Amino acid sequence: MPNRIVLEICVESVDRAVSAERGGAHRVELCSDLSSGGITPSAGLMETARRHVHIPIHVLIRPRAGNFIYSEREFEIMERDINVAKKLGMDGIVVGLLDDKKNVDVERTLKLVKLAGPLPVTFHRAFDQCKDSAEALEAVITTGAKRILTSGGKSSVMDSLGRLAELVDAAGQRIAILPGGGVIPSNVQRILSRTGAGEIHTSLGMSNAATNGSARVHTTAKLQERDAAGFEAKVRKVRELLDRRN
Repeated sequence: MPNRIVLEICVESVDRAVSAERGGAHRVELCSDLSSGGITPSAGLMETARRHVHIPIHVLIRPRAGNFIYSEREFEIMERDINVAKKLGMDGIVVGLLDDKKNVDVERTLKLVKLAGPLPVTFHRAFDQCKDSAEALEAVITTGAKRILTSGGKSSVMDSLGRLAELVDAAGQRIAILPGGGVIPSNVQRILSRTGAGEIHTSLGMSNAATNGSARVHTTAKLQERDAAGFEAKVRKVRELLDRRN
C-alpha cells in the first residue's frame, strides 16, 4: 500500500522487537538503555535481533547518554559502530550530532551518512535542541539523511503539533518528518491528523525497568511472557488505528 502510514517502534531488547513485529510494526529502532534516551546496542543484541526479526531494523548510533556534542574519539566510535551495524545486517542508521552552538553538525553528519550508505539515515531528536528548527531542517537535508525524528522542539509531540505540521509542509518530498515523543494509542490519530506526517515513532512508554539500576529486576519466564504479550497488544492497537486511516 503506497500511502500507508509507517509505524516505527523503539525497542531495547530482542523480545520487544519480536513483539513489535508480531503486533504489526513496519520497522523497529533498536537501542540500549532507553530510559536514558538510548545508546548504541551491543553487537550481540544487533546480531540476535537480526536473527529473530524480519522487518527492517534501524539501529541507534549514540556512544553515550547526555548531550550530542561529540569528541573526535567519540566520533570514531560512531564510525566503527556504523560499520559493525552494516556487517550485522541492519537496515538503517539513526544518528544526531550538534556543534558547540547546538546547531546541526553538518560536516560530521555528512560523513556518517556517506559511511552508512546505502543504508538510510535518520537524524534523531538532537534536532529538537536546535534553536531554529527551520534552519536545522535545511541543514539536515543537506547531509543526505532520509528522515528526522522530532517532537517539534518540545518534550511531547502533543505540545508542538502546529510546529510539526509546519515542518512536514516545509520538508515536502525532500525528507520525511517522523513525529516521536509521547506518542500513545490515545493520541496517535490526532497527531497524524494535525501534522500530516506519513510515519509515526513510539516506544509506547514501556522502556524496560531492568535498564534502570534503581529498579527491581523481574526475570521469571512468566513475567517476561506477560510483558511481551502486553507490548504486542499495544503495538497492535496502534497499528489498527493506522490501518483505519489508510
